[in-house]
Amino acid sequence: MCSNAGVLSLVRHGRTEANANGLLLGRLDPGLDRVGEWQVSLLADALGPVDRVVTSPLLRARQTAAALGAPVEVDERVVELDYGELDGLPLAEVPASLWARWREDPTFAPPGGESLAELGRRVAEAMADLAEEARERNIVVVSHVLRNAMIPFVTVAAIDIPLYLTGAVLTETVFSWPGMGRLFYDSLTVRDYPVLMGIVILGAVLIVIGNLIADLLYGLLDPRIKYD
Repeated sequence: MCSNAGVLSLVRHGRTEANANGLLLGRLDPGLDRVGEWQVSLLADALGPVDRVVTSPLLRARQTAAALGAPVEVDERVVELDYGELDGLPLAEVPASLWARWREDPTFAPPGGESLAELGRRVAEAMADLAEEARERNIVVVSHVLRNAMIPFVTVAAIDIPLYLTGAVLTETVFSWPGMGRLFYDSLTVRDYPVLMGIVILGAVLIVIGNLIADLLYGLLDPRIKYD
């Protein structure tokens, strides 16, 4: 293993009063509130040594980056999505039809704003520029919308965690570790079908529950997702 391998860490800025009030916050530029300042105070210890910090130009991101104790560079490409005329509007007041169109069409942009496709292109370009350096140095990018970025993680976790709970047949068998995987193998070798059926049903139930939890979390992470 390479001992000098670096890490590219993505950090969302601390909380602002607009975040706390449930406003759609794009290019408006409020600073951190007291909770946000407290969150940032914990950030440096959580991340450890940092060689370079790249931040959005917005105040809330720059305040977060300043707490990391490393040289800070501003990159316009990691700025928040431009919501145009919707900026500062309470999330509950955004029409459901607009959320639906935004979710289904990545090229859609609100009046005076920016599309998700445009956002994706500029952020991907910025990350590509940092990828090679991050192989050897610890780089932190302070940006926005971590909640939306959590959606792919939730999707993967909803599938993987139930599988972990139902055991790893090969690993537990080879290393003689007790667990659901070993129990499945032992039951298979003696044709203990009731136990096999129980493990399979348990796995299926856990996967269904995991996907149900993921569906509920989608609505919390991304206000554009609503269930009728």
